[in-house]
Amino acid sequence: MGEPPESLAGVSDIDCTGTRALVTGSTSGIGREAALALGRLGATVIVHGRDADAGSAVVEELKATEGEGRFIAADYADTAAVRDLAGTVRAETSGLDVLINNAGGLVRDGRLTDRGVEYTFQVNHLGPYLLTAELTDFLEPGARVVTTASEAHQGATLELDRITRPDGGLSAYSHAKLANVLFARELARRLKRAGRSVTSNSVHPGVIPGSGFTRFLPGPISTFAGLLEGVPGVTSVTDGAAALLFAACAPRLDDVSGRYFSGQRPATPANAATNDEAARDLWKRSAELVDIDEPLADT
Repeated sequence: MGEPPESLAGVSDIDCTGTRALVTGSTSGIGREAALALGRLGATVIVHGRDADAGSAVVEELKATEGEGRFIAADYADTAAVRDLAGTVRAETSGLDVLINNAGGLVRDGRLTDRGVEYTFQVNHLGPYLLTAELTDFLEPGARVVTTASEAHQGATLELDRITRPDGGLSAYSHAKLANVLFARELARRLKRAGRSVTSNSVHPGVIPGSGFTRFLPGPISTFAGLLEGVPGVTSVTDGAAALLFAACAPRLDDVSGRYFSGQRPATPANAATNDEAARDLWKRSAELVDIDEPLADT
């Protein structure tokens, strides 16, 4: 058995007792491993996903760690469910120190959610955007927001008009992942402007065949990708979880915000992901799509 994520991230000596963390998409894959690692460090972890049985299993594993855990179910394709998730977190905790926006996925076929939004964009961007907006004032001083992005954003260009068109596949996923990087940077800018000592960074955790993500890919590609687990140069689930844990816990990142990481290293995102005007437009359009006032609005 290899090293756990906290060792790979160099944070195994960090005491997270008293830390309250929400890890979305944590019933499987890198989210699950990151949640369990936080528990071993002593944190109280809110586990999120759609599968109650899988969520309960993670909570049971957390009970065997130094930390604690509970599960809250929510479907990210449903904005009402995301609001309920935020409401439950607010009702049952006294604040958040870590928010890991990890939930997401890729949909092969082009379809819209009930709100008329492209499904992959809704799950990967609008869900995290809304959850973060609902919890922004609930984040404690020194809190960290970590958003799981992807190198798949390379080559994408933000096109706000495509958000309400049926789409799907890798192109839609790349577009949504570009939105993740733009969102994390814009959140960092607005938090700083508001005088909040909360950081926001995005992370590409690596290409991870064992994460379960490849089940969304076309059949032959999915089968091939599944065979890559353990091949040198291919990231393991543990490595991916370590990347999230590094961004969430590493002391050297206490004052680092608005950055994009590839694994545990700062990286330069695509030019489209550093377009400040696009980031502001995305932020405002996202608020309209989920029917809320613009969070941390510029004044």
